[in-house]
Amino acid sequence: MSQRKQRVEHGLRDVLTQLIARDVRDPRVRAATLITVTRVELNVDLSVATVYVSIIGDDTTADGALAGLAKAAGFLRGPAGRELQLQHAPELRFQRDVSIDMSEKLAAIIRDDEDRAREAGRESGAPGSPPVSQPDGDAGGDAGAAPASDKGPA
Repeated sequence: MSQRKQRVEHGLRDVLTQLIARDVRDPRVRAATLITVTRVELNVDLSVATVYVSIIGDDTTADGALAGLAKAAGFLRGPAGRELQLQHAPELRFQRDVSIDMSEKLAAIIRDDEDRAREAGRESGAPGSPPVSQPDGDAGGDAGAAPASDKGPA
């Protein structure tokens, strides 16, 4: 990736974060508890920017905020381009970033699993936890060894 493309992506992320918080007056956008621009991806010729936003709130609020941001995209395009001193400001396309939601769900699943393990009287993933016993009862054998063959030397 070119350094110019990286600079413009990071600059757009910072500028759009400020512009959304300061200048967007759409009530759908204001209804969301928190809107964060997580990343910006530009196409090869820097004409289209996909802006990924994390929206805290229920799904209907998030959908409304995304619709409000899409409506304000033309309004945000000019000031963002001027702030970054771009001759041609990219078209802004807003997408919801679900990676944060997914990581929160995974963390909740792990916490729930650890709680269940504690209730069952065992520690999950603890360094001092007892080893898992072998199903065939071979306690002293090498786990990675291949089974012995009946054939002798040729």
